[in-house]
Amino acid sequence: MKFGVVIFPGSNCDHDMIYLLETILQQDVVQLWHKDTDLQNCDFVVLPGGFSYGDYLRSGAIARFSPIMESVINFAHRGGYVLGVCNGFQILCESHLLEGALTANNNQKFICKNQYITAQTNNTVFTKEAVIGQPLNVPIAHGEGRFLSDEDTLKKLNDEDLILFRYCNAEGNITAESNPNGSLQNIAGITNRQRNVFGMMPHPERCGDKELSNTDGLLLFNSILHNIK
Repeated sequence: MKFGVVIFPGSNCDHDMIYLLETILQQDVVQLWHKDTDLQNCDFVVLPGGFSYGDYLRSGAIARFSPIMESVINFAHRGGYVLGVCNGFQILCESHLLEGALTANNNQKFICKNQYITAQTNNTVFTKEAVIGQPLNVPIAHGEGRFLSDEDTLKKLNDEDLILFRYCNAEGNITAESNPNGSLQNIAGITNRQRNVFGMMPHPERCGDKELSNTDGLLLFNSILHNIK
């Protein structure tokens, strides 16, 4: 499979993602510069974490207008697969490829730690091989990761099975205490109605190498490789 990783000014998790896809998973990977418009016939596009454009205005608000994003948006509308991690999730929301918004953490601090999440659906290629209720230990690193939406959007996300992950504790229980940033209903990741665009705040690319003593993130990427024809 051919993956494209978009690089914005301020991206700092791009090479983490490239390393996982290229070295660990042995996939074809191309770097897509934000000023370009050619997706180079990629099968799957990834928007990595970081601080695109310094997170000025709002996280992802400027990156949304980079030339590459028009191509990414059109690609997604045609059914192409897109994953946004952390800042990439913020960019997807700013681009209206995903609903809701990511806002400042409720403690007003940058949070960097390992955090348990659990899949909420198997109805996507990204989570098809996850076990609902099983905790995955995945790093988080964000200052604006609090997921918010209006009540109608929140109801739709629940009713239409569009919530990918929720923050949980080590036993897989979804509790107020296991919510690191104040996200509504502990939401850590969502998808769209077509189930081809995925956004999540935690960093699965940072837990995919046995040298780090944590490979929980590999489950999600292997799910992609096993379930996209």
